[in-house]
Amino acid sequence: MQNTRHRTQILLEPDQHQALTEIARQEKRSISEVVREMLRQQLAERKKRNLETAASALLDDYLNDKDLTAFSVLDAEDFHA
Repeated sequence: MQNTRHRTQILLEPDQHQALTEIARQEKRSISEVVREMLRQQLAERKKRNLETAASALLDDYLNDKDLTAFSVLDAEDFHA
């Protein structure tokens, strides 16, 4: 991961700012650190959901299209070139 960071300004609702301030105080971290961690987690969760959605959309094809699974019978065999 690069160490380059981009400055971004956001406007928070008062209750959001209060909650972030309290979390940062309890954990002895900056609000920025807390926000970056929350953002990392949310982005990872969204990526996971997108992959799950894509896999679900392709599942029927995978289960029913024999061309897609034609080589799966070789999965347990040793391969020698």
